[in-house]
Amino acid sequence: MKYTLSVNGARREVDVAPDTPLLWVLRDSLGLTGTKYACGIAQCGACTVYVGGRPTRSCVLKVESLGEREVTTIEALSGPAAEAVRASWDALQVPQCGYCQAGQVMGAVALLTRAVHDAAARLGR
Repeated sequence: MKYTLSVNGARREVDVAPDTPLLWVLRDSLGLTGTKYACGIAQCGACTVYVGGRPTRSCVLKVESLGEREVTTIEALSGPAAEAVRASWDALQVPQCGYCQAGQVMGAVALLTRAVHDAAARLGR
């Protein structure tokens, strides 16, 4: 079945089965291999992407359930929080094998962004 997805700011068309996990659409159909497969049961976070701006485990999210929501992968992650996390990752020498790093960075950026947003809301900004 054909789906038109919004991925990293671009409209992309894929022809996949409705129950195909988003992870495999990203990796196999769109060639975005920064998002990794690890556990396959949404526990480890290696497959984390943003769907509609929220961190989501792509290994269990079926492509048919996306609708019009924007998908952002590690390849397009940007902004002050992303730059701060990447700089800290490097400065603290966090990367080792690197396999799960993309999901960890996506999760850390989401956490930092949410914390800043919540603090601003408490301050009335």
